Formats: sequence, C-alpha cells, structure tokens
Amino acid sequence: MLFPCRNWKPTLAIKLSLLVLTGSVIVLLLKPALWVWVLSVLCINHGILTLAGLIPRSTLLGPNITRLPQAAAQRGEVAITIDDGPDPEVTPRVLDILDQYQAQATFFCIGKLAAQHPELCREIVRRGHAIENHSLSHNWYFSLLDPWSIHREVSNAQQVLSSISGHAPRFFRATAGLRNPELEPVLAHCGLRLCSWSKRGFDTRENNPDAVLKSLVQNLKGGDILLLHDGSSARTARGTAVILDVLPRLLDNLAQANLHSVTLRSAIP
Repeated sequence: MLFPCRNWKPTLAIKLSLLVLTGSVIVLLLKPALWVWVLSVLCINHGILTLAGLIPRSTLLGPNITRLPQAAAQRGEVAITIDDGPDPEVTPRVLDILDQYQAQATFFCIGKLAAQHPELCREIVRRGHAIENHSLSHNWYFSLLDPWSIHREVSNAQQVLSSISGHAPRFFRATAGLRNPELEPVLAHCGLRLCSWSKRGFDTRENNPDAVLKSLVQNLKGGDILLLHDGSSARTARGTAVILDVLPRLLDNLAQANLHSVTLRSAIP
C-alpha cells in the first residue's frame, strides 16, 4: 500500500547543524592541526541535537503537534490520546467508558500488538475512535536507531495498522516521545505528522490515580492534547490499570468545563 508523501523541510536547527558539519570538513582539510577544536564543535553540535530529541515537545528537529488548532480550542475540543495498546484486558474497558460518556479518543497503537489483536483494533474504529501509528515494535532504543531501521519501524506499522483498521494513520508518536534527527524525513516520506501532547500524567509509572488526574486537569483548557496509556499502564493498589480509574473522572472534569474529547484527525486538518 502506498501512502501520500509530504515535502521534508529541514528546520533552522538542522540547517545550522549541516553548516557546522560542512564547515568542519573544510577546516580539517585546510587546517588538520585544528582537529581537537573541530571535534569539540562537532560534539557540541551533536549534543544539542541529542538534547532536542530527548524533549518530547521540542520542535528543533521538525514539526511537532503539541496542541489542537485554535479553531478546535474555541469549540471546546480536547484530544485524549491513549498509547501502547491495544491491550486485550484494558482496552475493551476503556472503550466502554468512552461509550458511556459519548467521547472519542485517539489510540496510538503498536503495530505488533495490533497484529496480535486485529479484531480489537477494528472495534476501536467501529466505536468511532481513531488509530494512529506508535511504531511497529515500540523499542526503548527507538531514538538510537539508524534511518533505515526507523523507516522499517514506521512504514511497517503503517502497513499493518492501515490493513487492519481500513484507514491509514495520519499521525505518529515516538516511543516515550524520544527521537533523533532522522525521524522527520521518514515521517514525511510516509505521509505522517509527529504528535506529542500538552499534558501527561505519567501513568506508566505513577500508580496513584489522584496524582495522574491532577496532572491532567490542572489548568485544563480547550486545545489540550492529553496522554494516557491502555498498554504499559501502571496498576493501582487494587491491581487495576490506572487509566480505568482516571478516565471516568477526567471525562467528568471535561464536562464540567464544557469541554469534549475528539479524535486528532477530526480536529486537525
């Protein structure tokens, strides 16, 4: 299956980095004795790019959606995004909660898990939600991969998720939001847009639902993109996935604030 590509436009940070690399080569050719200084400059350059990739909401390496457009915010829309699934135990219960509140959400699914639970993915779509790309394997070292490996992770997940859901994902979220400069050209080639979040509750390691909810609802307003997890979710003292405790109360808070949850693809042109 072919996906529409978009043009890759390097950011100012990437352009400057390329200039630094080019200049370093020229200096080494003309003044080899300055290799220590050149190496120092290259290390600083690499360090800046690495740091940018470790900040999930950074835009130094490429476009990064952290909030819904202003028009969506004015309509009182927020986006609940749910990562690391599908999970055969948790996801069906999440879907039931969303049904109860007539809310829509965006599920960033892992390709290999989707292949194991295709009917659950189709149920997500059938109930009015959207499935987006969260890589094929969700490896912790995703941000350390070379361009070819990144392309395999992204494009293979795109193929799997499109085949199962019947809709090509439009958005991508990197593992833990971490990435490197090679990701954006791959996303452009696959017709995807990077999306992070404006609020998260760290519910993969925080097992106190009250603390997770507090992080999500503090200064909550239209246009926010919220991050929760159905897969990899921390467990409460009762052994329940944190999202199952947090989600109903989050949706209550949205209703009280005259906000409502929509899918990313319905809010972002």
